[in-house]
Amino acid sequence: MSFFKKLRDRMFRSSDKISEGLEALVTDAPPEAAKPTLLGRLIGRDESRRVVDDAMLESLEDVLIQADLGVDTALRVTANIAAVWRGKRVSTGELQGALADEVARIMEPVARPMPIYPQKPQVVLVVGVNGSGKTTTIGKLASQFKAAGKTVVIAAGDTFRAAAVEQLQIWGQRAGVPVMTAPEGSDPASLAFDALTRARAEGADLLMIDTAGRLQNRADLMEELAKIVRVLRKVDPTAPHNTLLVLDATTGQNALTQVEIFRKIADVSGLVMTKLDGTARGGVLVALADKFGLPIHAIGVGEQIDDLAPFDPQDFARALVGLDG
Repeated sequence: MSFFKKLRDRMFRSSDKISEGLEALVTDAPPEAAKPTLLGRLIGRDESRRVVDDAMLESLEDVLIQADLGVDTALRVTANIAAVWRGKRVSTGELQGALADEVARIMEPVARPMPIYPQKPQVVLVVGVNGSGKTTTIGKLASQFKAAGKTVVIAAGDTFRAAAVEQLQIWGQRAGVPVMTAPEGSDPASLAFDALTRARAEGADLLMIDTAGRLQNRADLMEELAKIVRVLRKVDPTAPHNTLLVLDATTGQNALTQVEIFRKIADVSGLVMTKLDGTARGGVLVALADKFGLPIHAIGVGEQIDDLAPFDPQDFARALVGLDG
C-alpha cells in the first residue's frame, strides 16, 4: 500500500470532515445560489454548483476553522480562494481542488527531510510532551536510518519514565541499534554525555537522544534541556545538530502552544507530527506551517515502522480535503 493511500485511508476523520463541509456548502445553498449545470443535465449528472459569494466564503471559513486550520490560516486561505473564484460558480470537486492547492502552497516551503550532516556522530535531540509519540518516533527513525546503512546509537534520556526506556529498548532490539540507559531518576545530562562519548568512540553516524516532556513544570524542563545541551557541547561544541519537536495531531490547536513553548525551551530545528490517523484535527499541521514556518520532516499515521514517512505536501493536501490520488 502506498503511503498516500494509507494517509488518505487513515486520515478519514479529517478528510471526511472537510469534504462533507465543502459538499454541504455547495449542495445546501439557497436555490438562487446553487443549481445544476446545463452540461451536468445533458450527461445525466446533476452536479450542483454554487456562486462564490460572501455568504459562501464565510461558511468556508467556518469549515476550515472547525478542521483546525486556525482562524488566521482559515481567513488567509479563504481570501486566496475568493480572489480566484468570487462571482463564479463552483462545484464541490473544484472547491476541494482549490483548497488542496492552497494547502499545498502553504506546506511546500516547510516540507524538508531531516538534514544529514557529514560530522560523526550527528546528534539529534528529540523533544515533546509526554505521550506525543516521541519514543516511538525515535525508534522508527533509528530503524529507518539503520536500514539506510547508518550506524545509530539511542540514548534513553527520559530517565523518569520506565515505560519510555522499555519501549526504546524494544525498538533497539528490533532494529539492531544499541540503546544506552541509566537508572530510573538519574541525571539525563550525564547519560547524554556518556552516549555521545560512546557514539564518537564507535564512529556512529547518528546519536538520537530521547528527553522528558513534563510541561507541568516548565522551569525544571528548561533547565534539564539546557543542561543536556551544555554537557553535549563539552564533547562537541556544535551539538545538538538537530532538535526535533514531536507533536501529537490529536491535540489540535494545543500543538501551536507546544511549538511556542519548546521554541523558548530548546532551539527547535524541525517538526514531526504523529497520530494523524486518530483525529479529525489534521488541519492543525497547516496552521503550524503557516504560523511558524519550521521544517516538517515526517508524519506518522500508525504504529508500524513504515507508518512514519517523509512529509509530502501535495499528498497531504489532497488527503486532507478528501481527494483521491
